Amino acid sequence: MVRRVAAMLDLNPDTFSEGDALPLSWHFFMLAGDTQRSALRSDGFPGLGVPIPDLGLPRLLLGGRTVSYQGSIVIGSEVERTSFVKSISEKTTSSGPMAIVTVQHELRPVFDPSPAIIETQTYILLSGATGQAKAAQTPIEPIQAHCQKQVIPDETLLFQYSALGFNSHKIHLDRDYARTVEGLPDLVVNGGLSTLLLTEFIRTELGFAPTELTVKHMAPLFCNRPMTLTANQNETGWQLSILDNTNRIAILMEAKI
Repeated sequence: MVRRVAAMLDLNPDTFSEGDALPLSWHFFMLAGDTQRSALRSDGFPGLGVPIPDLGLPRLLLGGRTVSYQGSIVIGSEVERTSFVKSISEKTTSSGPMAIVTVQHELRPVFDPSPAIIETQTYILLSGATGQAKAAQTPIEPIQAHCQKQVIPDETLLFQYSALGFNSHKIHLDRDYARTVEGLPDLVVNGGLSTLLLTEFIRTELGFAPTELTVKHMAPLFCNRPMTLTANQNETGWQLSILDNTNRIAILMEAKI
């Protein structure tokens, strides 16, 4: 799996060996669920890693995540995962009913009582497509950042990431579904993929290892549209972001050192 993640990121798989520490955020494939195809949601999402009640809300979005790195995972080691629903909050808005579901995952090497990684994911469940999540066409402002890098996510990258994480959500794989059902202009870049690209930016360009990440998803990113990764240093670490092809902020990340 590590070799395949490396290949997806266009890195030489032979540079990663058993006994090495797993690079940050490469643990995403360990969080995959194993939902049977007949039990998938109507949007193809395989679940949140643990069962949740059927809330009758067909649309799902990733709102954000926090990741705490309390230790390292060694490539080739045996790892245990504990996953549970931390909270479910239902509410009614002007757009209709919605729910916020928070799921926590803990990864620990076998025989180690303390988790090496704790990841909390927040999902937003909605009653239906709003038709408002369309990419803007006019650039807003020039990008100003200490460090920046442009990436163009294509269909192959979305497919490979989805396959490695066993994520069959149709907004990442089925262009017709994304457009006609969800009202989106194109395939959506996986939220976890965006986090991975930012942590790779930290690892390869900035050269530090964060102890904690807080990620907020502000707007969707779309396939084949250039996106810009940016980083600015602050008092507690680094503030990173991903801007879409119009320089609108789509993702914010706080990385504590």
